[in-house]
Amino acid sequence: MEESDAVKALAALAQPSRLQAFRRLVVSGKQGLTPGVMAAELGLPSATLSFHLKALLHAGLIMQTREGRHLIYRADYARMQSLLAFLTDNCCEGVPCMGVESPSRECRRAA
Repeated sequence: MEESDAVKALAALAQPSRLQAFRRLVVSGKQGLTPGVMAAELGLPSATLSFHLKALLHAGLIMQTREGRHLIYRADYARMQSLLAFLTDNCCEGVPCMGVESPSRECRRAA
């Protein structure tokens, strides 16, 4: 991931409603969610949610597909992992970090 892409993704997530929407899509998994379901769950007006989803789409953090009459939004897990890898690329004093694959573990330290 390029630095400019990371900045765009982090900027998109730096707003409470967008962060909540993204986290909800991560939890929903591959099935994704319709805007109507998300708006109800997050307590946001449809127009407001649409604005936030557009920002997340522009940042490449989510995907949109049409299934019949419905739009389905899904988190882009590959992009999310790419962002996490970019953020942790030089952690642990240059030693490969286990943090991205296993967030509950501490990074390995050079002895």
